[in-house]
Amino acid sequence: MPARFLTRSATVIALAVGMAFAAVMAVAEASDVIRFGAPLPLTGGLAPEALKAQQGYDVWVEQVNKAGGLKVGDRRLKVEMVYVDYQSNTPRAVQAAEGLITQDKVDFLFSPHGSGAAKAASIVSEKYRIPTVAATASSQQVFDQKPRYLFGTYTPNATLLEPLFKVVRAKATAVKKVAIYARNDLFPLALAQEMEQVARANGMEVVSNEKFSINALDHASALSVMKNLAPDWIFIAGYSNDNILIRKQMIDQRIEAPVVTMLTGPSFPEFVEAVGIAGSENITGAAWWDAASRYPADDVFGSSEGYLKAFKDKYGRNPDYGSASYSVAAVTMQMAIESAGSLDKEKVRDALAGLNVRTFFGPIKFNASGQADSYSPPVFQLRNGKTLVLSPSETRQGELQLGVK
Repeated sequence: MPARFLTRSATVIALAVGMAFAAVMAVAEASDVIRFGAPLPLTGGLAPEALKAQQGYDVWVEQVNKAGGLKVGDRRLKVEMVYVDYQSNTPRAVQAAEGLITQDKVDFLFSPHGSGAAKAASIVSEKYRIPTVAATASSQQVFDQKPRYLFGTYTPNATLLEPLFKVVRAKATAVKKVAIYARNDLFPLALAQEMEQVARANGMEVVSNEKFSINALDHASALSVMKNLAPDWIFIAGYSNDNILIRKQMIDQRIEAPVVTMLTGPSFPEFVEAVGIAGSENITGAAWWDAASRYPADDVFGSSEGYLKAFKDKYGRNPDYGSASYSVAAVTMQMAIESAGSLDKEKVRDALAGLNVRTFFGPIKFNASGQADSYSPPVFQLRNGKTLVLSPSETRQGELQLGVK
């Protein structure tokens, strides 16, 4: 059965028109189909991230069902995704997560996008005791209360920044002054805080650490102040649309620096399309996965190469880490269910807690708080419109080049 898209209104209409039929079908589906719920920001400022999420989930659904379904004990069950749009609004994300459980009757849940929404919605997972995998929650604040039913496949923010600093310090010993500009949201602010701490620990001066509002469109004034500080390293933390807008305004003001790092977005093709090859040249970033990654896997894709092929066959292009992040969240849930040999939620939760598996994304194992701690995210630089991996050494494709204009 293919992945299915539902909005809340569509669900209500379906129930109103055919409640009796739906009840009969629910009995059949209970034995034939596993339903997974995914609240996504399909509209609003985070819509580009939601499209990647949906593609990441859908390629997994297709691959699992093509293989005969997800193995539960001696049965193979088809999988189905139920999507609900929360319009890039965190309170609505929490409502959507609860509705997926109480109205759509999903068996398992995936978190909404980003650290802030994942943390907010985790109360729903705890309330209903439903195993939940967060694809894009890297901030340790999401897991600081050690939620029992939430597991995140991203390693902590520090695992992005520490290798990034090693790369920059090895090549750019003259870099002394750092300017930080972050979206006023949990994940970007956590990155900014981590960046400031690591910079100071490395003997650098943080000349500014400013934040911008979630819906900000005009960054000219803040960027003008930053330009006057003449930083050696500019660090921008936001989401895809934020960073496209900020980069365009940096170009308008002719802001230059030896090192410019932007998280997240530069590794997405639409970033280069929006700011141009020249505008993206030498921008550095870090992500939790890159298409250059090569891992053997015991998952439904079989390897990193297998995932690349499945995604390209379906969408006609290579995946970026955005889509891959959601695919590995689904793979992780699948492997936990198969390990449990049951759809019993406590057994699946325990299987997630003890998971230690090889996936196309890298090895996945969770620490005591429920956050992955088992792989090294790549650091990259944009060159001629493409990502060039700088770290780790196993997948390195080149060396850092200084100068962003």
